[in-house]
Amino acid sequence: MRHAIRAELTAIEPFDTLEQEHLVDAFAWIDSGVELCRTSKPATPPKHLVSYFAVVDADHILLVDHKNAKLWLPTGGHVEPDEHPRETVVRELKEELDLTPSQPVAAPLMVTCTTTVGLTSGHTDVSLWYVVQSSRQLPLTFDEQEFHTVRWFQFSDVPFERSDPHMKRFVEKLGSNHQFQRTPTGAAE
Repeated sequence: MRHAIRAELTAIEPFDTLEQEHLVDAFAWIDSGVELCRTSKPATPPKHLVSYFAVVDADHILLVDHKNAKLWLPTGGHVEPDEHPRETVVRELKEELDLTPSQPVAAPLMVTCTTTVGLTSGHTDVSLWYVVQSSRQLPLTFDEQEFHTVRWFQFSDVPFERSDPHMKRFVEKLGSNHQFQRTPTGAAE
């Protein structure tokens, strides 16, 4: 699985010098041989792998008001041992929003290494940022144990001051990347 995770990083074209630094850090971390996945809540090991997935529709992004982090975040979750990060996206998409992607999950758009905040602050999430196309017209259900609410935001209206510290860079990178179609293709199950 370490090789597969490394391949996910290889697919990422750094957006800026900060992402290049995070990419170098993530490669060194993977190559060090340490455990990559969280094995015990909240933070064992203290640096572990996360799959974020931004659900998008044209110029809108779906964010969740995360109870623990106390931030507006893209959906996502911890990668389980022996689980491919793209499988994490599919699993968490179903668990958190009751959605199933209609297309295979593409390579991640971005990587970040971030010290967490909120109720379980202080550990480091190495986050692969994936993009899942969906439609704002689909009815949404969400995990009320984990989120206060969910909401679609236009890219220009994302509450960056109360979000992941890399959200603005992600939205900018997403907006400049022509790989992702701007038409909804997600499906509800």
